[in-house]
Amino acid sequence: MTTDLRTKADARFAAALAATGARDPRDYYRARLRELRRSNPQGYDDAVAYYQGTLVPSIAEREAEPLAAWREFGLLLARLTAPGRAVAVDPSGRSRPFEPPGETADLVLHLPDATNARALLVGLPPKPSAAQTATHNWLVLGRRALGGSAG
Repeated sequence: MTTDLRTKADARFAAALAATGARDPRDYYRARLRELRRSNPQGYDDAVAYYQGTLVPSIAEREAEPLAAWREFGLLLARLTAPGRAVAVDPSGRSRPFEPPGETADLVLHLPDATNARALLVGLPPKPSAAQTATHNWLVLGRRALGGSAG
């Protein structure tokens, strides 16, 4: 992966964030990568290879929509962390199986198959509703009291 490809991909992603008001997920994806490096070195290597060989070039070369491509990377990170399924939570709090490319207004979570594991955050909407904030606090953060902020 060249610096030029990364610069182009970053510029397209920044433009998509600005145009839609979507939240930048890279901070929590970096945290997931750090966790993978410790818990699943092969998964970490697979994620880095995908980032370098698929994600950045597909965005830079205008083959992929930047927000959808990054969300797919987030889903890959979640699957490499724990087997499970992706769900979208709409502003009313209703969940449904996540279907790409998804909606910007949805909270996207990966629900691990293990019943004692917390949900993994894949995507936050620009302005989470009260129901989405409660869902995030309960399933991702493990907070049992309502209130607070989703991010």
